[in-house]
Amino acid sequence: MTILFLGLVWLAANRLAGGGETMTGHPRVVDGDTLAIGQDRIRLIGIDAPESAQTCERDGRDWDCGQEARRHLTRLIGKAAVACEGHADDRYGRRLAICAAGGEDLNARMVEDGFAVAFGDYEAEEADARARRAGLWAGTFDQPRDWRARHGGMAEAPHIDMDWIKALLRRIETAWTLR
Repeated sequence: MTILFLGLVWLAANRLAGGGETMTGHPRVVDGDTLAIGQDRIRLIGIDAPESAQTCERDGRDWDCGQEARRHLTRLIGKAAVACEGHADDRYGRRLAICAAGGEDLNARMVEDGFAVAFGDYEAEEADARARRAGLWAGTFDQPRDWRARHGGMAEAPHIDMDWIKALLRRIETAWTLR
């Protein structure tokens, strides 16, 4: 019974972890945290950018922070091809991935530049952006997940890093083998 349980836990974790598929190409930037390469939609894991219609406040004025986040991601990519390492699919069928262009981690850079917030990862980059009052942090804004909730958008939980689950499973497997 225990072996069956451990097997199911291992299978579920591997399914959630997504096996590390790599997607490459010249993407279309959908918004500040979503790309499309061909028919594949890719959600940048660990970050959350303002929605396309979302506005924020800076210097007493509203600004189109959602559109600016999309433009910023477009500028970061430029004409470079993007490589995305997929980790899992979210409930909307988008591949959760870390993406890079020109060798630069786009997920980290969006948070570091203040055009996205940490959403399960990149807390250090967010703290740095907040301290420098970069991007969103130069004024006030609704967290993207709160904005979506008020405007009928897609509900989404922060992305979790599957590495801790894999490490736990390795420990369980090692302990089980030593028995």
